[in-house]
Amino acid sequence: MVRTVIDQMGFEITFAYPPGKIVSLVPSQTEFLFDLGLEKEIRGITKFCIHPKNQVQKIQKIGGTKKFNFEKIRNISPDIIIGNKEENYKEGIEELKKDFPVWMSDITTLSDAFHMMNSLGKITGKEEQSIRLVNGLGKDFDDFHLNVSATALYFIWRKPYMVVGGGTFIDDMLERCGFMNLASKQDRYYEISPDEIYKHSPEVILLSSEPFPFKQKHIDEFKEISPRSKIFLADGEMFSWYGTRLQYAIPYFQALGKNMKA
Repeated sequence: MVRTVIDQMGFEITFAYPPGKIVSLVPSQTEFLFDLGLEKEIRGITKFCIHPKNQVQKIQKIGGTKKFNFEKIRNISPDIIIGNKEENYKEGIEELKKDFPVWMSDITTLSDAFHMMNSLGKITGKEEQSIRLVNGLGKDFDDFHLNVSATALYFIWRKPYMVVGGGTFIDDMLERCGFMNLASKQDRYYEISPDEIYKHSPEVILLSSEPFPFKQKHIDEFKEISPRSKIFLADGEMFSWYGTRLQYAIPYFQALGKNMKA
């Protein structure tokens, strides 16, 4: 059977349904596909797909999210490839589209994430499972109220310093926690100088564990730049993974909120 769908970037995708061989190019979506029960269908993933730990070890790695091994992907001959507008690179996706159906997500909000999950459930023949997972997550977030009410900057890179701006999934998560992102009027990912950081003087600085692996040693560095800010290390997966890893986000946010009040 053949099906045709529209992906989150507005492209029409025609593929064999249900797909027997899947390549996933995005870590958070890979984890979600496993949670749908597609361990037999998943044939290729990136080296950054680390969850679920025991299952991803058995799957062939087809490169990184920004550098695909096209030969390995062609040898798999997938029925469908699943990627993301931001996490993958345009040239690589266009090359794959010459030979294979490629379904792309485009996620900047929690609603987008839920739409992605329900769409992939339909695409893979796991609609019942995806609806159950999304409904559970939706209820959890509907009931979630942290109300941190603090100005913040969320750092993802060092040398140069880069913070998360508006129009991003992380910005949506910050808002849901009650943070007022001081870079929200900037576009997506914003390079910021030490002088600007000092001028903003955020009440809270969050140093993400990814893509740059901020550690405890970097906290002193930021204390010198913005001495009035409270500085915390942040688990990047909790703020930026838009699949079923979201089930761990709310308990993490609640614990973070308690640490800020301590």
